[in-house]
Amino acid sequence: MNKQLLLGAEAIAQAALDAGISGVYAYPGTPSTEITQFIQQSPQARESGVRSKWSANEKTAYEAALGMSYAGKRALVCMKHVGLNVAADAFMNSAITGVHGGLVVVVADDPSMHSSQNEQDSRVYGKFAMIPVLEPSNQQETYDIVRYAFDLSEEVKLPVLLRIPTRLSHSRAVVSGGEAMPQNQLAPTQEKNRWILLPVNARKGYHRLLEKQAQLINFSEFSRFNQVISGTGDKAVIAFGIAYNYVMEVIRTYALDIPVLKLSQYPLPEKKISEFTEKYGEILVAEEGYPVYEELLKGFFGNEKFRGRLDGTLPRTGELSPNILSKALGVQTNSEPAVPSIVAPRPPMLCQGCSHRDLFDAVVQAMSLYPQRHVFGDIGCYTLGALSPYNAISTCVDMGASITMAKGAADAGLFPAVAVIGDSTFTHSGITGLLDAVNDKSAVTVIISDNGTTAMTGGQDSSGSGKYFAICKGIGVEENHIREIVPLKKNFEENVRVMKEEFEYEGVSVIISQRECVQTAVKSRKK
Repeated sequence: MNKQLLLGAEAIAQAALDAGISGVYAYPGTPSTEITQFIQQSPQARESGVRSKWSANEKTAYEAALGMSYAGKRALVCMKHVGLNVAADAFMNSAITGVHGGLVVVVADDPSMHSSQNEQDSRVYGKFAMIPVLEPSNQQETYDIVRYAFDLSEEVKLPVLLRIPTRLSHSRAVVSGGEAMPQNQLAPTQEKNRWILLPVNARKGYHRLLEKQAQLINFSEFSRFNQVISGTGDKAVIAFGIAYNYVMEVIRTYALDIPVLKLSQYPLPEKKISEFTEKYGEILVAEEGYPVYEELLKGFFGNEKFRGRLDGTLPRTGELSPNILSKALGVQTNSEPAVPSIVAPRPPMLCQGCSHRDLFDAVVQAMSLYPQRHVFGDIGCYTLGALSPYNAISTCVDMGASITMAKGAADAGLFPAVAVIGDSTFTHSGITGLLDAVNDKSAVTVIISDNGTTAMTGGQDSSGSGKYFAICKGIGVEENHIREIVPLKKNFEENVRVMKEEFEYEGVSVIISQRECVQTAVKSRKK
């Protein structure tokens, strides 16, 4: 067995390579980014020709992975939880078409919102799509479960959702690998009607999916990833995914004799749960994220015996931890030490030398003469322009929303309506919003802050590098209202002048602010 010290994300990547994938498709998003990066840097992937470039967004990534599956080969598609919202159309419909080559969808959730807009629990999507969901509890199980997931996908002819939280993705452990499998041969599906979702075919596909539910439950009943850990007494725990690790840490630390039902494969194994729950008078349900299965368990067996996030035994928001579970299990622990007053909280800040700094200086100055100073922001490093000393950004909702929100505000009469969006975010979700603005001749100014990389997630390639002028012109923005500036202090007055001119234009204008990310520039010089 080959042993490696791996992040949970890297264990996924290595397992996928060993399972014989032919391609990985992803858009970078913390805490999922390291999966694709590991494959991109892997000699094993290079030698076997695994496709691993970044996609423009999660929807294109999912659809390309589905196309690889259609061709008979195995594909991995990775994203963070909010990325699954972007891919949801293809994701939901792929449960109806089914798959041909194995397709595993890895979604990295971010409870406690370390780097995200919400705490969304992707297991809800798995239940919504009625496909198998796997949720490993540690790094070794992550490796094992990924390899199993590809086999399961091909056996049941469905995509399989693998859900991991931040703590598992970004923590390391020794992982024992297995023998690598060869890639599948090219063998496109011959079941053409199954993939053409005209209503007559979609209805048949939906019935097939419903008929498979009993089979999926049976797989869960006998899954080696669902197991009972014996104990005595009238109280027990049902633990899901990484919550099982926390529960076992508490049990071992305090020598508790509590039975545990560990669940890592869904849909729920109804018989196994029924046999377990009928033995105990009180059961703590420990799951990271939403009370997805706590709600189901209360529905199946009544509300009396289950405790968890819904009744306040566990907190409704944020990550679980051994301390939280200790208190829920009745163990008195020492309170956490108070933070000394000398330790001051430090908000995140733009890097020294960041091009966004000089851009925002110019934006703030150009907006200073207007009574309404609203700048619609987007997802990226430049979101920090909302903080002091700039206080320049008024909104940050989702990928691409800056342009469409600015358009809507302009339609409502707001002037000037200004959007700031990053280069990678523009190609991810901004282009279509700009097309809407062009078609409506809305009075908006879009500032594309092009630093040549997807900086917030570590400096990945940006899909539209070198193409932004051509893209905007091709969409229909008038060429003389596509302006290019370089955000440097020496260009401050010139940049402010350009912005004022375009803010006053009663139509669609685009300002492309181009300067390399300081971090990638430093790395380039070192190389």
